Amino acid sequence: MTTDDTALAGELARSAVALLQELRAGSPLEGTALKDAGDAASERFLAERFRSARPGDAVLSEEAVDDPARLTADRVWIVDPLDGTREFSEGRDDWAVHVALWERGLGLTAGAVATPTGTRTTGDAAPGDAGLAEALDGLRRLRLAVSRSRPPALVGGLLNLLRAEAVPMGSAGVKTLAVVSGAADAYVHAGGQYEWDSAAPVAVARAAGLHTSRIDGSPLEYNRADPLLPDLVVCPPALADRLLGAIATVLEGEA
Repeated sequence: MTTDDTALAGELARSAVALLQELRAGSPLEGTALKDAGDAASERFLAERFRSARPGDAVLSEEAVDDPARLTADRVWIVDPLDGTREFSEGRDDWAVHVALWERGLGLTAGAVATPTGTRTTGDAAPGDAGLAEALDGLRRLRLAVSRSRPPALVGGLLNLLRAEAVPMGSAGVKTLAVVSGAADAYVHAGGQYEWDSAAPVAVARAAGLHTSRIDGSPLEYNRADPLLPDLVVCPPALADRLLGAIATVLEGEA
């Protein structure tokens, strides 16, 4: 990984967001047709830029055919050209473009999450505070970033057990950035995601010093043969044990 990789991730993610905003503003399409057009346009742009800027690297993208050659590559870009297509098609701002770099022996080494309201990269991510100590001391409710359209059953159990407040929003990247900034205390997902959904958000969260893991506390691993990576926890380290314990309690109750 080099500083150039981080800069490239940020530049590509920001540029793809600008392209998508322009497309949405000038398109008569709506609903599924607008979602599909956004996915395709961002994928074309990113693929072309990787071919010119990093021709020797492999790419794993949600919108491209998976090339198994990535499994023996030393450098793999993991990309979601448009995360939060529903929000994009509804004219909202809680969607994102994810760009991350995985390197053999090192894992995620660079990443960027860009939204219509800003970009965070592994080079500039800094954690927010927003009174987490007060939440841990019970002086205010914990805030969990949750899906506004498809919240998993686990989250409902956690909200009840922790007496937490739900903060609904779209893209996985947007929810992770809410934890990075301190606008939410944690993000928990357990309902089906893929590597491209979480790679860039996790890279940025880790750079900001946050805890990231599967819901059972095990590590998140990338560039595997099967890119399904269905669950995710992002939170400050001080909250990790409490949150993982609550998740285990809820899951035991569902068994």
